Amino acid sequence: MTPKLLMAAATLTALAGAPALAQNIDVGGELYQQYCSTCHGADGKGAGQLTEILTTKVPDLVGLSSRNGGIFPMLEVIHIIDGRTGVRAHGGPMPVYGEIFTRSSSAKGTYDQVLEARGMVLSLAYYLETIQGQ
Repeated sequence: MTPKLLMAAATLTALAGAPALAQNIDVGGELYQQYCSTCHGADGKGAGQLTEILTTKVPDLVGLSSRNGGIFPMLEVIHIIDGRTGVRAHGGPMPVYGEIFTRSSSAKGTYDQVLEARGMVLSLAYYLETIQGQ
């Protein structure tokens, strides 16, 4: 197993034991509507309100699995949402939500803020997995 894959597996394993936040699809849906729908649209098809002023095409998020051979690219999606890994979704204009979620965390202490932010990123990714093919 490569170091990068090992790190990802360790992160996901750690988050699996986190509070229900990381596994609650309703939380992911709420986060999506609050942070993502203005660009990606309420339905995830890439036609949000801000698309008319953006210079970069916003991707259809309900087709992620179909564009990836029928498999949802969970780790890639997590990295794109988080944005702190150097993987950029649209060449850079997408906000770095890992940092945004860490700063806006209600948790006290750096470690708790990081865990809460990662839970939010994972909740969003789980939600996106549920809307595939809609």
